[in-house]
Amino acid sequence: MQLFSRESKANNSLTKNRLVEGLSKVFIIAYKEPTQKLEEFLTSEGFDVEVLRQEAKPEYENFSRSYLCLMNHRTAWTRAMQADRPTMIIEADFVPVVGFGKLPLPFNPHQNDVGISWLYTCAPQLYHVSCDGYAEGFSTSAVAYIVTPQSARYLLELAEEIRETVGETNYSTWDSDIDSFLRRKKLKNYIPWRNYGEHGGLPNPEHYQNKLSKTHRADILYGKLAFTPLYAAGNNGGNLRLLSVRFWARVKGIARLLTGRFLRVKVFQGSSSPIRLLSFAVLRQLMLNL
Repeated sequence: MQLFSRESKANNSLTKNRLVEGLSKVFIIAYKEPTQKLEEFLTSEGFDVEVLRQEAKPEYENFSRSYLCLMNHRTAWTRAMQADRPTMIIEADFVPVVGFGKLPLPFNPHQNDVGISWLYTCAPQLYHVSCDGYAEGFSTSAVAYIVTPQSARYLLELAEEIRETVGETNYSTWDSDIDSFLRRKKLKNYIPWRNYGEHGGLPNPEHYQNKLSKTHRADILYGKLAFTPLYAAGNNGGNLRLLSVRFWARVKGIARLLTGRFLRVKVFQGSSSPIRLLSFAVLRQLMLNL
């Protein structure tokens, strides 16, 4: 389900388009991070997985971490542009939920104007919900998402634009520009009913240095995480740390809903289907799972 009783529609038409059947490949982009656990899990779910590991070159020494990250994604976009079906791109610190491969695509695979579809969202906003329950929206962060060959080609243009206007050595929030850039190309971007996994990484000092939040977590998950995130790894209070992080992520998500940051008042008032929007926004939070 994309809306209302999603779980009760598990065998209906919306969920026939499962992730594992709708994608050409999964690229894990990494630098020095371990990826074995993530690779093994995704492979066990039936995905064709490849790790794209960035080389350490002398000419990269002064590049900002944000630009190095963009370079890694750009490599994945180049490969995705050549595929015949959508491609999933995930960062090495993404932790999927159990049953990940059986979850539905968050967009209609028969559309020809799909841009990006986030599987993990950060600061999400809801724009529109179609009659069959697919949600157009905004997210920043490129931890886990799906691109089509067409949108991958456009994202390569964005990467070049960032290189020319911001430069390799300066920090940029390039992932926040993806939605507006692809929408200018007349593509539609999608957010999931609930997050398909968690950003499991440790705080990023570059975010903090640029007055942004050091960490970001999924506001609500589709289910139990497949393995322990890095931020909760270790024997000393790991489970308590995980519960604490997930609890406060839920609190923040509910607060964003109540304060009109997930579904903005102007969007709601200007919608041709406001009840559908409100139902999607509220009902996604009505579950006990953290």
